[in-house]
Amino acid sequence: MDMGAITSAWVAGWTVSRGTPPAVVEPWGYRIDVGHPNHVFRHVLPAPDAVSVGKLCTEITEPYAWLKIMATPEEAGEWITPGWTIPDDPGFMMCKRLDAGARPPAPEGYARTTETRDGVVRVRILAPDGTLAARGQIAPTGATAVADQIETDPAHRRRGLGANVMRTLEAAAAQAGAVTGVLSATRDGLGLYGSVGWRYEGPLTGIVRD
Repeated sequence: MDMGAITSAWVAGWTVSRGTPPAVVEPWGYRIDVGHPNHVFRHVLPAPDAVSVGKLCTEITEPYAWLKIMATPEEAGEWITPGWTIPDDPGFMMCKRLDAGARPPAPEGYARTTETRDGVVRVRILAPDGTLAARGQIAPTGATAVADQIETDPAHRRRGLGANVMRTLEAAAAQAGAVTGVLSATRDGLGLYGSVGWRYEGPLTGIVRD
């Protein structure tokens, strides 16, 4: 998949995962109305450049509007105008061919639940005391599926819970017909996803209107 196809798949799955309205196709990419106070909407640009980013930065005045561009923070820093900020949390687009094999057993000593609601598969791993230890979700949209909101409680890290969540989600998405997984990783998530076979495809930088 090229970056245009990866971006299209990510946008489609992300909107399902987060329960937003479907993305609107724009000349520069996509607009998603997120509707959160600190994330009003986002424009996603699969092939950004100085002209497209500069034009949007000039035209958009709403506080907490976001641009998500497939470029490095260094490139983005040269294109933005005053009033926009690049947070210190770079993103990394990753992909994986999904395997519909058997889902792994729940980690020893933990309980795992899986449910599908509104087109989203959600996995939760509970600690022996019933508290949430790890979670994640994936949204299949045809041949692709977007993994999202993968989290492990700090008290339960380095026990394989994140990998268990990922493999469970991947198997569920593959069984639903998805062939390729797509996700946006944080700096902290790179190691986890790489350890279960996801490959880096390109940078993703967020830019927010002050």
